[in-house]
Amino acid sequence: MAKILDGKLIASEIQREVAADIESLRARGIQPGLTVILAGDDPASPLYVRNKMRMCATLGIRSETITPPSTVTTEELLAMVARLNADDRVDGILVQLPLFKQVDSKRVLMAVDPAKDVDGIHPVNAGYLVTQRPGLVSCTPAGILEILKRSDVPIAGARALVV
Repeated sequence: MAKILDGKLIASEIQREVAADIESLRARGIQPGLTVILAGDDPASPLYVRNKMRMCATLGIRSETITPPSTVTTEELLAMVARLNADDRVDGILVQLPLFKQVDSKRVLMAVDPAKDVDGIHPVNAGYLVTQRPGLVSCTPAGILEILKRSDVPIAGARALVV
């Protein structure tokens, strides 16, 4: 029997929970921060980043977008990532893909501190996911699993392919 899963309802529940968690952190003097690096020419990327920034504002997360010029080099982006890794005000780093063609995306992604890798795609975080250890995980599969759990869809032992 088919069951309709209400992703929008679940998303609003999660947003309320996260906003409460963030407010609790802020009450203790902790201001979560996200920095997005937008260094590519994919026409959809600015929309994705704007939506992320809007959600950060809604939830009370300090956020910024860095948009280097189209001439940016791999080395310049690596230096930028190193500065963000060292910045205590930055809790999360998101490198919006795809990057400009002249940039070595793999090197840039590998340079992000795994503890700040909000996409969960650094090999350390991917390894945690594969070995079922706690860590940052890729948000799309994590979101799908959360929708299934909150919809009381049993997943233990299930086999599925998501396309």
